[in-house]
Amino acid sequence: MTTTYKQPPRRAVTLNQHATEIMLALGLEKSMVGTAYLDDKVLPEYEAAYKGIKVLAKEYPSYEALLSVEPDFVYGGFAGAFDEKEGRSRDTLAKAGIDSYLNIEGCTSGPVTTATVDDEIRTIGKIFGVPDRAERQITGMHDVLEGVKQRLDGIDPVKVFVYDSGDKTAFTAGGAGIGNEMITLAGGTNLFADVGKAFGDVSFEQVAERAPEVIVIYDYGDEPVESKKAFLLGNPALKDVPAIKHKRFAVLPLSSTVLGVRVPAAVESLARQLHPDRFA
Repeated sequence: MTTTYKQPPRRAVTLNQHATEIMLALGLEKSMVGTAYLDDKVLPEYEAAYKGIKVLAKEYPSYEALLSVEPDFVYGGFAGAFDEKEGRSRDTLAKAGIDSYLNIEGCTSGPVTTATVDDEIRTIGKIFGVPDRAERQITGMHDVLEGVKQRLDGIDPVKVFVYDSGDKTAFTAGGAGIGNEMITLAGGTNLFADVGKAFGDVSFEQVAERAPEVIVIYDYGDEPVESKKAFLLGNPALKDVPAIKHKRFAVLPLSSTVLGVRVPAAVESLARQLHPDRFA
């Protein structure tokens, strides 16, 4: 879908945290009339701006709730933001005269890299007529990534398995999402990079065969990290896995592992957990 903008949107709604935080990072809160669906608290630096925006729903709003704020633009982080069954499809919005945009990670087959993050921020900057702000944001993000790269110079990558969720099978990070690139930049190797999607299911036997040295737990929702650790430590299929034997876990909030402004800080956080000696 290609959209031509004659002027920047003035009544934007963001659906999903990473879309919201990109807008706030670019200082666009005055162009926002609504927002919805946080996985986490917004970053402290955006809290004051976020408080001034109407929250339409805890998760995705109904089509009626969306229309109630008379948006001229809807920015979705995940494809589910534009669910046809819920009446929020992009075609439906277009018929109502509302432009829409889906985060690149939701409409690409990968691989997603930090260059894709730059593209996303540039595109939003362009749509809203603030390209200079977008470039400043990108420069700041790359400064953080460069600092991590220098710290990790010459390291041997650590073998990593991402555990998102699942008890019969493991829902893990594949090779097509930004999570895969983040692991690489943090000095790791994603053992399931051959899964050709951003996320996918693998068996615990496959995890055991690939013998991860560190398990990265994605933290979100109602299940605490400690209960995820306990489940993995007690899983008989994993008893001989190095990460389990040595109880080597790293943790990232899910809100940091999607295509948005949190990526560089999350890469640094993961690098500190995978290679603590380089950050001592």
